[in-house]
Amino acid sequence: MELVSTERPVRLADARTSAALAAANPTISDVARLAGVSKKTVSRVINDSPQLRIETRKRIELVIAELGYVPNLQARSLATGRNSLIGLIHDNPNSQMILGVQQGILEAIRETDFALVIRPVDRGSPGMMDDVRRFLDRQRLYGVMLLPPISENDELAQHCAELGCRYVRMGSAPLDDDAHSVSSNDAEAVAEATRHLIGLGHRRIGLIAGPHGFRSAAERRVGFLAALAEAGVTLPPGMTVRGDYRFDSGIAAASRLLDQMPPPTAILACNDEMAAGALHAARQRNLTVPRDLSIVGFDDTSTAAHVWPPLTTVRWPIQAMGRSAARKLLAGSEPRMDGVTQPSVLPSELVMRASVGPPAMS
Repeated sequence: MELVSTERPVRLADARTSAALAAANPTISDVARLAGVSKKTVSRVINDSPQLRIETRKRIELVIAELGYVPNLQARSLATGRNSLIGLIHDNPNSQMILGVQQGILEAIRETDFALVIRPVDRGSPGMMDDVRRFLDRQRLYGVMLLPPISENDELAQHCAELGCRYVRMGSAPLDDDAHSVSSNDAEAVAEATRHLIGLGHRRIGLIAGPHGFRSAAERRVGFLAALAEAGVTLPPGMTVRGDYRFDSGIAAASRLLDQMPPPTAILACNDEMAAGALHAARQRNLTVPRDLSIVGFDDTSTAAHVWPPLTTVRWPIQAMGRSAARKLLAGSEPRMDGVTQPSVLPSELVMRASVGPPAMS
């Protein structure tokens, strides 16, 4: 709890003093002096910190109102060498995933002075590191959040640290220490979804895997294979086809799986876009879902609920991950976030809808 200064505040009844300061663009030092507190205490009031006595808060708010004081963010930026911007750096083809992260971040910073800057990069470009360095130097960001798959790049994280830029890495598995990492439990979540299919009687289960270079794709494949092995189910040749997390690749991959003889009775796709593509491929062949083919997705984006039948899917807590990442990034600068432990691992969960049922010949 903030201790009240023993220095007696200047009486605000002196209208001449207040008027003079107001006309001269009052500073946080003026507010602190007149209220008889430290500048840090004034900052806590500005940032709506709960760590203040009510009488202290009221006195400072009165001084701020009398003087017409407005926090000077530009001056603070010049003093600290950083401004009130946080960055989101990504190279991800899943637009709904990016939107979910943004929503979580914006929720976390809604009542702060911080704003969000989004920077897409090309992880395949030899100039990516130089691009990131120019971006950080130009924007003088307070910190950045790194989305998969570039968050999996240890060199990039080290690059941020060397530039003195705070960072938090997001991914499908822990990528760093707790202060710099927010992750989900993709392998366990996909294993649960696969066990559900096996429990319904499915044994020929096709996998539409994610693209090379994505930790999420690897984690989800590991969970799928682990659940099959646990149940003693052998994956026949040709039952795994790789997609790129886009709808069209889901159609192509599902078509290849359904060309197998015999075809799978269920398909697990590593994201909802590809699962929707699998649903489209099934309809092209006059297959009824889930009577002839069960389909499971991953993410629980709006796509999963809007297609017909609605997709059984794994809900990826991407919005909560974005919120937690932003709060970790701002810990120490936003008093309201101090002392609040943010989770480093947020569990996914299986969402049951109408796209899954027992196989026709169970």
